[in-house]
Amino acid sequence: MMAAASNRTLTAVSGLAVGHSDDREAATGCTAILGPFSAAADVRGLASGSRELDVLSPLHVVEQCDGLLLTGGSAFGLSAADGVVRWLEERGRGFRTSVATIPIVPAAVIFDLGHGAAERRPGPEMGYAAASNADTSAVTEGAYGAGSGATVGKLLGMEHSEPGGVGCWAEIYEDGAVAALAVVNAFGDVLDDSGSILAGCRSESGRFLGTAKALRQGGLHGSFGSLRPVENTTLGVVALEAPVTRLGLQVVARQAMNAVARRISPANTPFDGDIVFALSTGGAPARAVSHAELLTLALRAEAVLAKAIERAVPAGRAKPSEESG
Repeated sequence: MMAAASNRTLTAVSGLAVGHSDDREAATGCTAILGPFSAAADVRGLASGSRELDVLSPLHVVEQCDGLLLTGGSAFGLSAADGVVRWLEERGRGFRTSVATIPIVPAAVIFDLGHGAAERRPGPEMGYAAASNADTSAVTEGAYGAGSGATVGKLLGMEHSEPGGVGCWAEIYEDGAVAALAVVNAFGDVLDDSGSILAGCRSESGRFLGTAKALRQGGLHGSFGSLRPVENTTLGVVALEAPVTRLGLQVVARQAMNAVARRISPANTPFDGDIVFALSTGGAPARAVSHAELLTLALRAEAVLAKAIERAVPAGRAKPSEESG
């Protein structure tokens, strides 16, 4: 079933608010996703950057997160989460202890330092602004928030790459909405559902090189060898209204990561730090769904994330909107 035409973004899932904040001149920014929600994550590649991922474990005493921050600035940008924490604390939102209410805000970064002004990165004030901007309206896609400095197709260097950014998609089913947001800053190319390249590395002639094919054929090791395995990442967020346990959400996150492999070529490489978060706003009591129900939810999450990855690049947003496959 199709989602409402007015909002096919992450905020189609009730209980979520999303806000961007960015530095347009420096080509960097961050995106705050506010809940509360239960969450899990699946991490791939060798170049991820994150904060407080341990709170997403089913064994952690904290059962819900109050927010999630996606940010540019590599490891420097993780400090922007402090601003989201401050914004939530001012409103009394967080994990209650005997002495303080502590907002729980995991964070993950992309490497965008080479696209704009490398010395200007998201910090606490930008994180605070992103939280202040968060609302339930349709999320702005493209080069905004955490996607401001995102690029894709970097096999031959930045001069041969194309813009990445933020993309979203949502579907509504009888048992609730399923939605996704992707920040695509990939080493590889972004593909459509037929396997054709939407955005990626272009050769000197201006044609798509085909990163995976070029690497399989060899002969690029001179220029390729100068790249360092820290400068690419795809961050995905899939969200459900269904009340799913954190253990179930780990299954959803792992299944949804397949969307990264379907839409980015190559994906999960030593040059990427890909992370997919799975969120549930269904609240307590979460129930242990059957394996069949869980697979259905996970496949829906995979499908909307695949569409969101496409829409993170300009050519993907230019395609007619269709139901995700």
